[in-house]
Amino acid sequence: MGTKNYQADCIVIGAGLAGIYASLKLLEAGKKVVLLDRGLREHIGGQAVESFGGVFMVDSPHQRRFRIKDDMEMAYRDWCSFAEFSPADDLGRAWAKGFIENSTRLLFHGLKKYTVSYFPVVHWVERGLFVPGNSVPRFHMVWGTGHGLMKRLAKALLAYEGKGNFDIHFQHNVQHFIHEQGRVTGVEGVAANESFKATGENVIMAAGGYGANLDLVRKNWHRDWGTPPRDLLIGCNQFNDGQLHSQVRELGGDIINLDRMWNYAAGIPHPHPKRDKHGLSLVPTKSALWMDALGKRIGPQPLITAFDTRSLVTAITKCPAGYSWQILNRKIAVKELAVSGSEHNPAIRDEKLLAFLLTVLRGNHSLVDHFCKDSSHFVTASNIEELTQKMNAINQPYIIAPELLKSEIQTYDNMIDRGPTYFNDDQLRRLAQLRGYKGDRLRTCKFQKILDPSAGPLIAIKLNILVRKSLGGVKTNLHSQALRPDNSIMPGLYAVGESAGFGGGSIHGLRALEGTFLGNCIYNSEVAVTSILAGH
Repeated sequence: MGTKNYQADCIVIGAGLAGIYASLKLLEAGKKVVLLDRGLREHIGGQAVESFGGVFMVDSPHQRRFRIKDDMEMAYRDWCSFAEFSPADDLGRAWAKGFIENSTRLLFHGLKKYTVSYFPVVHWVERGLFVPGNSVPRFHMVWGTGHGLMKRLAKALLAYEGKGNFDIHFQHNVQHFIHEQGRVTGVEGVAANESFKATGENVIMAAGGYGANLDLVRKNWHRDWGTPPRDLLIGCNQFNDGQLHSQVRELGGDIINLDRMWNYAAGIPHPHPKRDKHGLSLVPTKSALWMDALGKRIGPQPLITAFDTRSLVTAITKCPAGYSWQILNRKIAVKELAVSGSEHNPAIRDEKLLAFLLTVLRGNHSLVDHFCKDSSHFVTASNIEELTQKMNAINQPYIIAPELLKSEIQTYDNMIDRGPTYFNDDQLRRLAQLRGYKGDRLRTCKFQKILDPSAGPLIAIKLNILVRKSLGGVKTNLHSQALRPDNSIMPGLYAVGESAGFGGGSIHGLRALEGTFLGNCIYNSEVAVTSILAGH
């Protein structure tokens, strides 16, 4: 067989958010683009399609409308606190400052052109636990979730098909970069058992991270987390395997911070998996008790979401078995349980405001029923003894003693009975803080006892660590150009989105202020396009 040949001003690898946005901006500037993707056409948009669609913005119109006082200096201070940047992270600091200063311009005002809008309530996540996080709410939810965002951007991009300056090819596996006279001039790979070559003046790598490659994840597991748990789940696209990272390294490029990952503590296997080890990231209920595999409440600092996701992962990886349980009841579940993604948020995904408001006011009964029926990691019972028996059936080789579990829960419930004046439990204090913000009050129970007979049945959820996003990757300068270890430029090669750890390979440091992933795919793609158009 022969070799297919493609030629353009710019070759873009990956039809996810970063690749689509970069291609769109190049086309709007009159450039000729070839976009290559390993997936099927119907899966255009990649991981972003499945995302919740949360976007971090600073001093946005929505914040101002709710009288949330935010500014660039405070946001940058929060970011650096959460990141815990090392002395070698100067690029990360600069990338973070650039994104913060441009977030609202790009994401709120710039995306209006593609009819992207946001739910009016700004959410408050990653508030910080041991170090300060978001001082104010900054998490803006795309109306339509990531599904709606990508539907709009893909529509704008595909409008260029057939006009002579844009070609998009699916099921094209890019395997190598073409390197001639010190410059990256294209890529080579395989499509349907046939080889192909794509050449251009510049190549943009937007091929995602490495989270689907569990061998690579385990090899680079952060030292804070000890030994990787046996049963990791994958919450990202199956093509996020780090294949092109190794190719960049072979060319002399710098791949940095692979031990920096954004994993989630509350993963369950997808009840209807679409790929190997396919997991869902639950938004863990705040009023549940978080237990280890022996039925003991994890502590001494009780675990509760919305403050520091990385600290949750760190605490659980130090527990027996490296997984955990949440113990709750149906009343808590219908009010607080959610899933981070578009698939299990149909009212928001399909832009049905009334349906969404009804789930907030009445509780999400259908979601709870779905998981109790279809997920092997959800067990229900009318009493502790029955619940423990069902937990132990999927908890092997560990055994939970019903007396211990009941004692742990009863201690918590008794404190609730004594009233807020006598609360001496950090989870209860943080629940009070969460309910102080209107955006959280309707979705957070008011000090709900677990063993309350009127709130049953009891529910236990077995939770695994879920691998989601790569915070390290190709080191890039502030023009999104790939760099060598000596910080010299690799001419012709740009890296954007998760391929570059969302910016420079170091923009997030150790932790991420949620909503900064989609936003930075757009930001550093714009930076790359601006650099290309300027002829850098």
